[in-house]
Amino acid sequence: MAESCIECRIPVRFYEPGRLFISNEENWSFFDFQTIKEAEEKLELMQAKGLMGGIGRPEDQAPVRTAPLRDVVEWFSHQEVIRVIEKGQFVSFLQPIVETASGSVYGYESLLRTNEEAAIPPGRLFDTAQKLGMHSYLDKQARESAIVARKEHIQDGQKSFINFLPSTIYNPEFCLRHTFNIIEKYNVNPDDLVFEVVETEKIEDVDHLKKVLNVYKREGIKVALDDVGAGFSTIEMLEQLKPDYIKIDRSYVSYCDQDEEKQAFINRALHTASNLGIKTLAEGIERKEEYDYCREAGIPLAQGYFFGKPSAKPAAAIQVI
Repeated sequence: MAESCIECRIPVRFYEPGRLFISNEENWSFFDFQTIKEAEEKLELMQAKGLMGGIGRPEDQAPVRTAPLRDVVEWFSHQEVIRVIEKGQFVSFLQPIVETASGSVYGYESLLRTNEEAAIPPGRLFDTAQKLGMHSYLDKQARESAIVARKEHIQDGQKSFINFLPSTIYNPEFCLRHTFNIIEKYNVNPDDLVFEVVETEKIEDVDHLKKVLNVYKREGIKVALDDVGAGFSTIEMLEQLKPDYIKIDRSYVSYCDQDEEKQAFINRALHTASNLGIKTLAEGIERKEEYDYCREAGIPLAQGYFFGKPSAKPAAAIQVI
């Protein structure tokens, strides 16, 4: 079987010099170009309705991938991001997660960033990948980057929280094979890994998500539900999904020491999670008062700028006053 499905590959590649293919649904014609700018100028002149297009090398007789010409124009407009994703020009930054009772480091969340050479904001990177159908490939690369960063910078026994988009995992048995191979390659203990569901849109197929989480669990990996209280991540979902961890959304943590409604939600989430054997983490803590409230409420784990911002290497020590 092939190593990766089409969704997890780079769907668009730019060649310079290259060949621009145009089709009227009957015949292909092509135009050779020396520079990307030259190709863009040709596209501007040919944006006729109904035409198809594609990109290839100068020696190619047909494009590897075709799309409506308007989509090919879109590819060119985002070529900078496409090249960054293709070359893997990103690293994982690490943000500390602490135990509230002791203030000691429990683990780190890995957050994808482009390297200094690329310097593209993460929001733009993921939004463009989603728009161009490259989000599965980017998500896979992000998981690998996080595992590599863990091997280089994080002690055995400390947890690595690694984000993943469940919508990019079409067949968990197949799509996660690459991730499990990377874990084995770098000799990382699966028990030190926590894969964290992040999804801004409502997930309609809860059964599919449960299958994804169960495949992770089968490999000895823990799973977490992010942003509980926001979007689809409701308290009611906990019993269905049975994650090992939940993260209370920062909107409920911000100034929770002064807001009784937020306190009521936090207490309800903590009570439900505790009854299900789930560990609770408060994210987005920026003030000592928030930290104090969460600790006294019984939340065992916390994360936020109060403890440290994401960085390429973990801080030598974390001071919790």
